[in-house]
Amino acid sequence: MMLCGKWKNHIRPVVAVFIVIAYLSVPYRLSADEYEDRLATMQNEENQTKDVISNLEKQTKATKDSIALLQEQKKATENNVSLLKGKSDALQSEIEGYSGKLNELNGQIEETENEMSALSAQIVGLNGELAEIRQKIDDNNAMLKKRMRRVYEKGGSKGMLRLVLEANSLTDILTRYEYLDAMVRYDKQKIAECRELESQIEEKVRQVEEKEVQLNAYQDELDDKYTELEDLTGQVQSKLDDTNSSISAETGKLKDFDVQLAALDKTMKALESQTAAAQAQLAKQIAQRLAMKKEDTSGSYSASGSELEWLAATIQAEAGGESYTGKLGVGSVIMNRVKSSAFPNDIKSVITQNMQFASYRSGKVELIIANGPNSTCVSAAQEVLNGARIGDYLFFMTKYYADYYGIKDYTMIGNHAFFYKWETGPKEQEVQQEQPAEEQPAEEQPQEEQPQEEDHQEEENDGESEE
Repeated sequence: MMLCGKWKNHIRPVVAVFIVIAYLSVPYRLSADEYEDRLATMQNEENQTKDVISNLEKQTKATKDSIALLQEQKKATENNVSLLKGKSDALQSEIEGYSGKLNELNGQIEETENEMSALSAQIVGLNGELAEIRQKIDDNNAMLKKRMRRVYEKGGSKGMLRLVLEANSLTDILTRYEYLDAMVRYDKQKIAECRELESQIEEKVRQVEEKEVQLNAYQDELDDKYTELEDLTGQVQSKLDDTNSSISAETGKLKDFDVQLAALDKTMKALESQTAAAQAQLAKQIAQRLAMKKEDTSGSYSASGSELEWLAATIQAEAGGESYTGKLGVGSVIMNRVKSSAFPNDIKSVITQNMQFASYRSGKVELIIANGPNSTCVSAAQEVLNGARIGDYLFFMTKYYADYYGIKDYTMIGNHAFFYKWETGPKEQEVQQEQPAEEQPAEEQPQEEQPQEEDHQEEENDGESEE
């Protein structure tokens, strides 16, 4: 299997190492020098393509790093927006609390003002009563003075004595005396009563005025509190305005991040497409070179314990539900690549080669390594390392996709089609025409990637019992 896996979700599934060429025929008589020259030229072209791929991978890494940095900045900004919104809510609650207190103070101020109005009316009324009493006192004093003046005009106390002596009888004397005494007592009583009323009203006026002073002081206190609360409300409102302004600015940053991320995502898709095209070109060049002379990939391989584990884990990830022969087939493809000059020369490098095994890219292989591959896959891996091969295959995929791409001369082992070179025939076009529109390759130049459906097949295989 050149590639077993899928592109990321935004890249449509295509195929692993798409070597879309006919197997080139080598001239019947080709001198050793011509062969070496041609081989050197091909290897030089391969190296140039590898340089292009390396440059694209560097650009891809730089783009990924930029995306990661922007995503980190976006997350920090989102957290900041969340904190600012929490602060805004708290400030709004504080303002609402102040507003409630201001309303309460308004009620108290209004109540005090009403009470002060009532006291003012009461003071006015008492002052009116006091004026009336004082008028009565003045009237009584005037009457008393008038009466006293008349008495003096008639001889003063002698006149009063004469009034008594001129009486005709004792009864008349007593009557006249009682009358005079009653008049004097009445005047004194009225004057005393008026004095008492005046004293009482003055006391009431004093008490009311004193209460009015207290209310005035209380009113001043309420006014001070109201002013203080208004100032605090203004300060908090200013903070709230600043916070909401910051929220607006940070939200604007989030929109900018989205625009930049969308642009970088577009760049990533373009780089991945270019990388896929370059990988396909490299595959084509490798196929041309391999066509010059078929390599011998047989023989054993001295592997470390770690390499054995990687090989067994990949066999389990790719063919966990296949027959033992199917497991040997996957192991054979990996070891044939290790032995081939077209691929890395150690097991882990073959498995982790860029855009190759999707089971590695998805983390499935390393998960199996962490848990330990099963004994059957370890046995299959050991047999392949000892030199067992079921063929010289360099690629495998499901039969569906082998037919879809019109691969010629493949061998079916279980659910996988195995083949040495990627040579296609007319059948590829026929199968493509039967494909639904959404499953057609997204690019004219196929990508070096196993179709997405193969991962589903691998996942189903993992759940089956081993034979």
